[in-house]
Amino acid sequence: MKNSDLYTTARLSPLSLTYYLNCLGNGNYTVKLHFAEIVIRDNSSFYSLGRRLFDVYIQGRRKLKDFNIRKTIKGVDKECILEFKAVSVTNKTLEIRFHWAGKGTAAAPKRGTYGPLISAISVKSEFKPPNDRLKKIKKILIVVGAVVLILILVLMILGALWWKGWLWERISREEELRGLDLKTGVFTLRQIKAATNNFDAANKIGEGGFGSVYKGILLDGTIIAVKQLSSRSKQGNREFVNEIGMISSLQHSNVVRLYGCCAEGDQLLLIYEYMENNNLALALFGTEEVQLRLDWPTRPRICIGIAKGLAFLHEDCPLRIVHRDIKATNVLLDKDLNPKISDFGLARLDEEENTHISTRVAGTIGYMAPEYALWGYLTYKADVYSFGVVALEIIAGKNNMKYRPSENFVCLLDWALVLQQKGNPLDLVDPKLGTKFDKEEAMRIIKVALLCTNPSPALRPTMSEVVNMLEGRNDVHEIISEPSSYGDGMRFKSLTEFDQVILQRSENTSIIQSSGSACIGSSSTSAHDLYEKSSNFS
Repeated sequence: MKNSDLYTTARLSPLSLTYYLNCLGNGNYTVKLHFAEIVIRDNSSFYSLGRRLFDVYIQGRRKLKDFNIRKTIKGVDKECILEFKAVSVTNKTLEIRFHWAGKGTAAAPKRGTYGPLISAISVKSEFKPPNDRLKKIKKILIVVGAVVLILILVLMILGALWWKGWLWERISREEELRGLDLKTGVFTLRQIKAATNNFDAANKIGEGGFGSVYKGILLDGTIIAVKQLSSRSKQGNREFVNEIGMISSLQHSNVVRLYGCCAEGDQLLLIYEYMENNNLALALFGTEEVQLRLDWPTRPRICIGIAKGLAFLHEDCPLRIVHRDIKATNVLLDKDLNPKISDFGLARLDEEENTHISTRVAGTIGYMAPEYALWGYLTYKADVYSFGVVALEIIAGKNNMKYRPSENFVCLLDWALVLQQKGNPLDLVDPKLGTKFDKEEAMRIIKVALLCTNPSPALRPTMSEVVNMLEGRNDVHEIISEPSSYGDGMRFKSLTEFDQVILQRSENTSIIQSSGSACIGSSSTSAHDLYEKSSNFS
């Protein structure tokens, strides 16, 4: 084998691997991927039973599907070099991702050895790198000469700005932005003013906790949502930088896209993609004027899309994010009714060694997991619980906190639990659908939703498991509940006491009453803020 040292070790992951390469210039590059199967064997041992299949993406495009190293080179411990030419780089960043799509063996030869495996990566430009040395020398000479001439003037300007208290605030914002590894565009204030007609009140589409939100149109016709953070907010600058740092690295079809940002003077702006169909809450249980007719094929697709977005945030994105406030108003719908998760103002990054995050409880009553609302114990399973509530709302077309079929029920989830125990969960399906729905698919979604809302976080599935169950690749686990837990008397008493505890805890935090729902804590960006000034949910 040539270059055998390259293949003595390899990077292996049970899920996916993503590499970001910083290039010196934009243009076409030749990418070589070096593979060698050094785990699975060809002998008669147990190590020969494994089968490794994964996909390869370069710049977001799939280049290899169900790639099998051993099958491609017809053996193991053999060199396999795949070359891809004319790979276009436009933002000086080259992304290479190796993704396990759930195919192949998962337990042979042993757990954790079935995902993508890569030995080496080489990248070579297909163009002559620009020679900027002479330009840099000229710039240095110009700068040195200019400094001598304008030093006094600069000192006078800095002194005046410092005296008025503008200097340090402005430098802080710009330095924090430069310190971030952004893949988003940086807009000028002039461009944003032109897009929003100088922040015309007619283009105002929302009012958030840190400022207003406007609709705008760029020169190329792209419709955007511009969030204007209030410069008077003490937390505005921190929230602005945190939100850019998190959202800019997230690229997924079910996560809201951040086009760019703007920080000039006192202006702090975030530029998002505009969602034509507003948010899921308005589509499901808004007023008749704003409700959408969501047929049956659309509802399961929305459930699966939300699950895939959460699975990406929890398991696949580099930052690993716990959203903490999954609810219908934080799910946006594009023109094709594809769901996209928004509102990362409440999200916190989970460090690898943390089993929970003991920050101030922040979320929405009716969607918060019991262990998080009562004890502040936060894991990814809190988002799983919230997803289960949203899934039930999608099936029933009713608001969890607003719907009470009788005084014996606390909320939609309570009613669903009783229907499940009585053996007729399909009574939960939205009457607007009539008989035009798939009963088997509806049963699967209801079971998955109730499984996600299990009081014990350990018994809830992960979001990747939820996706597999919703798409029918895995069987749905049986829901086990003790009759005493959900008997009429004890069930109502326990759920009522749970609500009282949350309300008592919320007295010690800031409560936001918006459209009839109570929220503990505050959020810097909300889909409800982005797209709705006022609405009444029924």
